[in-house]
Amino acid sequence: MRLQIIRVVIIILFIVILGDLFYVQIFKGNLYYRLSTNNRIRVVPLEGWRGRIKDRNGMVLADNTISYDVVVTPQDIADFDQVFQYISDVLGKNKEKLIKRYRQRKSAPFAPVAVAENIPRAKAIIIEENKYRFPSMMIQKGFKRLYPYGKDSAHVLGFVGKVNLSDRERFQEYGYSPLHVVGKLGAEEYYNSFLKGSEGGIQVEVNSRGQQVRLLSYKAPQKGQDISLTIDVKLQQLLTSLLDSRPGAIVIMDKANGEILGMVSSPAYDPNTRTTKDPRSPFLNRVIQGLYPPGSVFKILVAIAALDKEKITKHTTFICNGYHEVGNRHFRCTHVHGPQNMFEAIGHSCNVYFYRIGLILGADIIGQYAHLFGLGQVTHIDLPYEKSGYVPYRNRGILSRRKRWYAGDTLNYSIGQGDLLTTPLQLLHVMATVANEGRILQPHVLKSVMDHDVEDFNFSRELKISSEIFDAVKQGMRATVKEFSGTAHELHLSDIRVSGKTGTAQTSGNKEDHAWFVGYTSGRGRDIVFCVFLEHGGSSHNANLIAREMLIRMKTMKLL
Repeated sequence: MRLQIIRVVIIILFIVILGDLFYVQIFKGNLYYRLSTNNRIRVVPLEGWRGRIKDRNGMVLADNTISYDVVVTPQDIADFDQVFQYISDVLGKNKEKLIKRYRQRKSAPFAPVAVAENIPRAKAIIIEENKYRFPSMMIQKGFKRLYPYGKDSAHVLGFVGKVNLSDRERFQEYGYSPLHVVGKLGAEEYYNSFLKGSEGGIQVEVNSRGQQVRLLSYKAPQKGQDISLTIDVKLQQLLTSLLDSRPGAIVIMDKANGEILGMVSSPAYDPNTRTTKDPRSPFLNRVIQGLYPPGSVFKILVAIAALDKEKITKHTTFICNGYHEVGNRHFRCTHVHGPQNMFEAIGHSCNVYFYRIGLILGADIIGQYAHLFGLGQVTHIDLPYEKSGYVPYRNRGILSRRKRWYAGDTLNYSIGQGDLLTTPLQLLHVMATVANEGRILQPHVLKSVMDHDVEDFNFSRELKISSEIFDAVKQGMRATVKEFSGTAHELHLSDIRVSGKTGTAQTSGNKEDHAWFVGYTSGRGRDIVFCVFLEHGGSSHNANLIAREMLIRMKTMKLL
C-alpha cells in the first residue's frame, strides 16, 4: 500500500515537472530566449562626431577632440556602493556627487549612464583594465567640443552637453537618450540637426562575468555636417576687446543682405568650461534677449510716422525753450535749442520737438509704426530664445494697468521712454530698414552648410513709405554726425561716412542711464549697419566713443 502511494506521488511529481518544462519551453521559450540573449549581448553606442562650425573665412570656431567617459549600466550593478567607491577612488571625485549624477541621468535599467566625462586617458586605461571586477562599468570613447576662441563668440555659438532632465521631454520625440550630446544655446542648438552626427555602435557577446567574448557586429558612426557662419572671428575679437567685460552689446550687419558680421554680448562665458561666478548674467545674449527702453533712437520712427501721416513736413518748425509744459508738469529737454526743424531736431535729439509731434500723432499711431518696423515682435534671426520686446498701446495700457493713459505717457513714448522695450537687434533691424529706404532684410548667422551657400535668407519685403520720407530722416541722421552740434559728432570721420542716432535711455532707481548709438555707413567698401549698447553706460557719448574706435580699427583691419 505504501509503495503504491509512493509510486503515485512520484508519477504526479514527474507530470508536474514535465508540465512545467513544457510550459517554460513552449509557452515561455521566446521570452527566456530574449532574456538570455540580452544577458549575453551588449550594445555599446558610439556617438557620431559633431560637424565643425567655421567663420565666414573658414576659421574653425567649434571643433572636436577625443573624450573618455565612464558609464555604468544599471541592470548589471552587483554591488552599488562598491562600484561607485571604486570610480571615486580612481578619479579622485566625490562619491556622493557621482551617485547624484547617476540618479539624475538614469532613464532605464538597460541604458548606460555617464557618471564621469572627459577623464584623463591614463585613468581610462586603469578603469578599462579593471572592468572584469565590475561588469556594470566601462569606458565609452566619445568626443569633447572645443571652442578655440573662448568667450569671443560664446553667445553666437552656444555650447553642447548631455540631454538633462529639462531637455528630456523636448528631445524625446527625436529619440535622444541621456547619453546623447545636443546643442544648447546659440548656433549649436539652432542648427543641431545639421551638426549632430548619426549614431553607430558595437554589439559584443559577454560572459557571466561581463567579459567580452567576441565582437558580433559594428556600425560606424557618421560625422555631422560642417556649417559656416556669417560672422568674422577677427571682428568678434575686436568687439570683445572694445566692450572689455562692461555689460552691453555690439552687433554689426551687412547692409546689403542681412548677414550678421559680428555679435558680442558682454559679460560672456567660456563655452569650454561654462563655469562663471560673474553675477551679471553672462549667459544672457543681450543682443537678442536683453530688453531695454530705446531712448532717443526711437525718435526716427516718430519722425517717419509724422511725415507719412502728413502731420508735418520736413520744414515744420517748433521752438524749444528747454521744456514742454503739460498741466503743471515740465517735460524737459537736454538744452534750449530754439527753433528746430526736423533735420535739426534729429541731429540735436531735441525732446521738445518730438513731444510736440508725439501729441499730434497720438500714442496709437506711434504704436502702429513701431509695429510696422518690427518692434514688439521677433526678427526671426536663426538663434534660439529671441525676445519680442514690448510696444505699448493706449488701450492696452488702460486694460493692463487699470488706469488712464495720460498726455505725459504719450510724451515719454515719443522719445522712447515709458513702457517701450526693445532689443539691440531690433533697433539694428529698424536702422537697416531706414538705411535701405523701406527694404526689410532678414538678419541671419548661417552662411553655408558643407560649403554649399544657403539661400533661404535671400528675400526681402518693402514698406509702402515714400523714398522722400526716408531721405529726409536720413539727412537728419547724417546731421547727427556731420554737424558740430550733432549729438554724435565724435563719429565724423574723414574716410568713413557715418549716419545714425544716439540714445540715452533713463532707467528706474538710482542706476546709470543706458547708452545707445545705432547707425550705418555708406559710400565706399562694404556698407554696414551697427548698434553699440552699454547697459547702465551713462551718456550716449560713451557709446559714440566705442563706435568711433570700432570703425577706425575695422578700417585699419580692412573689415570695411
